[in-house]
Amino acid sequence: MKHEKVPDVTIRRLSVYLRHLKELEERGETVVSSTALAKVCAVNAAQVRKDLAYFGEFGIRGVGYYVRDLVERLKEILGLNREWRLAVIGVGNLGTALLNFKDFLKENYKIVAAFDKQPEKVIGKLAERLGRPAEVIHIDRLKEVAKERKIDIALLTVPPQEAQKVADLVVEANIRGILNFTPVQIKVPKGFVVKNAYFTTVLDSLVYYLQSKRR
Repeated sequence: MKHEKVPDVTIRRLSVYLRHLKELEERGETVVSSTALAKVCAVNAAQVRKDLAYFGEFGIRGVGYYVRDLVERLKEILGLNREWRLAVIGVGNLGTALLNFKDFLKENYKIVAAFDKQPEKVIGKLAERLGRPAEVIHIDRLKEVAKERKIDIALLTVPPQEAQKVADLVVEANIRGILNFTPVQIKVPKGFVVKNAYFTTVLDSLVYYLQSKRR
């Protein structure tokens, strides 16, 4: 791997490449060219080659990429060759939807705990929505449970006014990754990683491009 910083957009594209490569593998395809992979991923072939070049040499000139080998390499690069243990913090509408999201398991993500400030108020509603018994743990036990269940990542779906306070509890529990679904820019110490996934930010980007086409 080159020692230069890999752009975030490249990492996002690797995830897209991997998803399409898995589809090819399921269909029994053994080889794919950069042109064919680029087409299904809505980029150009040069971009595919450039993104992969950050991580070494891939494929055979005049042949293409061996699908299974590239799937395994991308899993290794993205860290998806191991299980990642998740916790949902804040069991409202969004938290419940995440608890019921089946595709996590396909990508080696496993939700192992759900936390809320008032678990007694949400357990019944949660069980009704999911159609199965549900365990919700009080946020005060986060540090204890995080250690017991080896939680790697917190999915933060709390009200905005609670975001930084809860993020501080996540840090105290030594959960190193936070996927932040709130509109608040939370702060964490060095060694912890935050990624923001607030929906209207993505919508703003979509609307910008729609408006640009109108102009």
